[in-house]
Amino acid sequence: MNVLMIEPGALPKQTEIQDNLAAMQQAVGGPIQAIYPFPEPVALICHEEGKLIGLPLNRALRDEDGEIYDIIAGPFFLCGAPPDSENFTSLTPEQLAHYEEHFHRIELYLHKRE
Repeated sequence: MNVLMIEPGALPKQTEIQDNLAAMQQAVGGPIQAIYPFPEPVALICHEEGKLIGLPLNRALRDEDGEIYDIIAGPFFLCGAPPDSENFTSLTPEQLAHYEEHFHRIELYLHKRE
């Protein structure tokens, strides 16, 4: 599968991974979770326990008004998620370009000390 890999502190990069559970888990460093934060059929695959185990914060997910509603911890990748299928697919060239621009800005987060 041709996917867009997004790691903390790095620019997004197009990469090829095998379409199997082991390869997806290796890409994110553990058990996977698929979320669907976009209006088109694109899945965000991340580490299921990324926040719980203290993986570095990576990129924010924002609502229509630009407000942050979640932050993904650890590396994640984007892939196609056809609505009528349980399988993931490669992103189209247009999707790769769109999401590469969408996640191009590296985000840093500070922890507030109390």
